[in-house]
Amino acid sequence: MTAAERGFRAAFGYGPAGVWRAPGRINVIGEHTDYNDGFVLPVALPHAVTVAAAPRSDGRLRFRSAQAAEAFEADALPRPGTVAGWAAYPAGALWALAEEGRPAGGLDLFADGTVPTGAGLSSSAALVCATLLAASGDDPPEPRETARLAQRAENDFVGMPCGIMDQSASMLSREGHALFLDTRTLVPEHVPFDPAARGLTLLVVDTRAPHRLVDGAYAERRRTCEEAARLLGVAALRDVTDLPGALAALPDDLTRRRVRHVVTENARVLEAVELLRAGAVDALGPLLTASHASLRDDYEVSVPEVDTAVDTALDAGALGARITGGGFGGCVIALVGTDRAEAVADAVRRAYKERGFTEPAFFPTVPSAGAHRLS
Repeated sequence: MTAAERGFRAAFGYGPAGVWRAPGRINVIGEHTDYNDGFVLPVALPHAVTVAAAPRSDGRLRFRSAQAAEAFEADALPRPGTVAGWAAYPAGALWALAEEGRPAGGLDLFADGTVPTGAGLSSSAALVCATLLAASGDDPPEPRETARLAQRAENDFVGMPCGIMDQSASMLSREGHALFLDTRTLVPEHVPFDPAARGLTLLVVDTRAPHRLVDGAYAERRRTCEEAARLLGVAALRDVTDLPGALAALPDDLTRRRVRHVVTENARVLEAVELLRAGAVDALGPLLTASHASLRDDYEVSVPEVDTAVDTALDAGALGARITGGGFGGCVIALVGTDRAEAVADAVRRAYKERGFTEPAFFPTVPSAGAHRLS
């Protein structure tokens, strides 16, 4: 019996109809490209959100979480913008289903997660995806459709203007593979990604820097990109093929820097995919580091804790390192020789202590499976 099922029984006094699991994600490369119709290369984490759930015939909603003290109850499906905190995500999932003509009715739901919250590892997308599967029961939407519904829940119910990468990674990933996704066509390619076979570790550093995206900074960058695409006469920035010409046509330096990041980041994703297809995992390092420099300088989404982790990991022998996720805190990934992983972690710990930062956390990760029903 899973912890989510035990929690469900304790909370509601009966057993769930089923248990579903959806993972968080780490993005290997391709940041802030998804809402520009670009390319991304995430992997699903072993860490996941598990939900136990059962339908109700009276339309009532009851949500509980092992990670949150506050419970949520409502007599009917709430409207967008009326639910605060963690419960907005499962409520948004049910709202998205209803908006698509698939009303789920009432639901009892208990969530239990191992994805670190506030770390930029998409615990929210995992919760939405798991809820969508739970609410759909024996007739879930196709995985790409589930990802689209999950994005709609976050965009239109929660108010987070994210792209579709996180939800796609949670729904579509395969064990031992990175997910190469064209976010315009949503056609996935599962590219073998096995750092351990080359004596390498993908080390995740949770910087413990506060990570908040439902505010103006993320939305402002998305608006800037959309306005730049309009000025350049393209549907999205992924369509820019002449970067120098595009930069010359833009009206200000800030817009030029945002566009330069998106266009060069798309190119880095395509190069990374070619390296993985060739089995050259160890050659990814410089691309990761170049991505970080672009996110730090052109997109301006890094913070001192993140830069310290990246710079220290590189100085300690990492092949490459970068911020991952939306930015403004969150996690760093470092590609390191497995025999150097602990030394890199120790160096980052010392650097944080010297600067008075909160002690970071570390874990190695491997590409894991996407969302599925457990029972």
